[in-house]
Order: sequence, then C-alpha cells, then structure tokens
Amino acid sequence: MTLKNETIAAPSTKWKEQLLPNEAKLHAEHLLAFDEIRKIKDAKYGKGRQLHRQAQLGLHGRFEVLDGLPEYAKQGLFATPATYDAWIRLSNGGMDSAPDRKPDIRGFSIKVLGVNGPSALGSGDTNCQDFLMIQKSAFGFANSKDFVGFVHNAARGPVSLFKYLYAAYGLIGGFRRLKGLADALKVPFTGFATERFYTAAPLACGSYAVRVRLLPARTHVNTNARESWSGDFLSHLAKGSLRFELQLQFFVDEQRTPIEDATNEWPEDMAPFVTVGVLTIPTQDTESAEGVKLAADIEAAAFDPWGALMAHRPLGEVMRARKVVYFQSQTGRKA
Repeated sequence: MTLKNETIAAPSTKWKEQLLPNEAKLHAEHLLAFDEIRKIKDAKYGKGRQLHRQAQLGLHGRFEVLDGLPEYAKQGLFATPATYDAWIRLSNGGMDSAPDRKPDIRGFSIKVLGVNGPSALGSGDTNCQDFLMIQKSAFGFANSKDFVGFVHNAARGPVSLFKYLYAAYGLIGGFRRLKGLADALKVPFTGFATERFYTAAPLACGSYAVRVRLLPARTHVNTNARESWSGDFLSHLAKGSLRFELQLQFFVDEQRTPIEDATNEWPEDMAPFVTVGVLTIPTQDTESAEGVKLAADIEAAAFDPWGALMAHRPLGEVMRARKVVYFQSQTGRKA
C-alpha cells in the first residue's frame, strides 16, 4: 500500500475488545430498564420499537459492491463485486411520536438481502446484512450504562430524568450533560437525502475494524424539509433515482481510533474513508398497494446491527449491549 500523505496511517488488525468485569450483569440490568420503557411506550402508542419508533419511510433499493477495492477492504460482503436487493427504513430516533420539526436523532437503516454466510450471532448462516446509521459520526455516550440510564429516566418523565442526572453527575455536571446533548441536537438536520449518516460505533471487516459512513445523494437542501422529512425525501426521489455511497473508515490504533469509546471521533486525516459500495433507491410509488405492503413488511422486520455476517460483527461494549437489548425489543414486538 502506498500512502499519499505522511499523516495517513495504514489499516491495522491489532484492535481488541475489552470486556467489562461485570458486563453480563450490567447488560441484564439494561433488559429490565428497557422492559419498563417498552411497557410505558406501548401503553401510550401501541406496540413498537423502543427506539426509532417513528418510521418515516420503508423503501426498496439496490446495493452494489464495487470492483477494484483495496485488498484490506475485500472482506465479507465486500469481498466480491455484486449487486443485491435492499430494504431501507428511515426513522426518527426518539421514543415518542413527535413532529418532524422537533430536534431528534434520525435513523437510516439498510438491510442488504440475499447474502449468504456465517451469522454474527453464531446461529448458523444469515441471508442479510444490516447497517444501522444515524446523522452523528460518534455516539453521544461513552458506554451503555450512561445511555440506558439517560433514556430509561427520560421515558419516565422530566422529574425522573433530573433526579438521575443529579445523582449521576451532580447539579452542575447534570446540567452540563443535558446541555451538551441538547446542543448536539441543535445542529440542523437537512433531510435524509442530503445528510451524511454513520454507524457511530465500530464493526468488524474481516480481520480489520471499521466505522461505516453513507454519503448523501443530493446536495440541494429544501428550506421547508423539516415540516415533513418523508415528504422531503420523496420530493428528491420524484426527480430521479437517489445514489448514496457507502464508505468504510479503518481502525489504525487504539489512541486515534479506539474500539471501546464510542464518543471518540476517528480522525479522517489519519484514517480516510474508502468507498466500497453504492446504494441506489429508484423512484417508487409509496402509496400504491405494493408500496404500502412493502412499508408494512419493512416495519415488521427486525433491523439490528447484529443482523450481520460474522465478518461484520459489531464491536465494542455499546454494540455488545445492543445485542441484548435489540433481541428483547424484537421479542416484545412479536409477543
């Protein structure tokens, strides 16, 4: 590999995960917290996902693995050039049904269909590869304990949330924590066709480790997009197929691209992104009988970072916690 810039570091396979001493117990406690969240939200809105409950659109597309990739990128799904059918779910990230104009984390999930290989769950083979992405390049919480504590108490109400923040961080620290999260949400979201999306946490790429980024299909931003994110996306789609680039950013070392700290930005000047695939969403009629059925099928389906090939298993404590919590959420929706 020839490096064009002295600051760029070569992808490394020397990453490692670090399990917490009490991790199994901690994740079991998360189950209890999310079970309470499920009961609270299901009672108010009906059965649904615990997070990213509010779907925007369910669409079909095609995912193309590109030819001519660097050897280190030719892993798992990206080993051979090919084209796959795909499902796309666009969503608001909150636990409630809120107006689109309200600041929120937005979700862009892709389910690549028709793959074949050992499952990340170790339960035989899988026929899909899921990528769950948000518009933030890093996670807002360093670990699952902080995240679950926040969303659990937020679901209970503002009084419970304030008490939690005070107990966990102190009066000044709690306000700073809340302000930091609020400030992160103040960054304007322009729309699902015009934003970059990220896995935020890492996953394997064969013997390497990566974060995933999706580049937007359009650069023109509609000024009234926040009134209806689905309407904005469909207005872009009405002008022709939307083409997104899927990119990988490779681990180089623990100092600059840590596996376990999900809040840490991986510097692009040290670890540049490599385009490995293209997602194309063709023009489609979401209000036709076929479009309505597709959206219902997508909404009923599980989108899970662990719905993956073993070659792309999720990495880090936050991702290991998601393995437990997502399974419970899916079981609860089916019950």
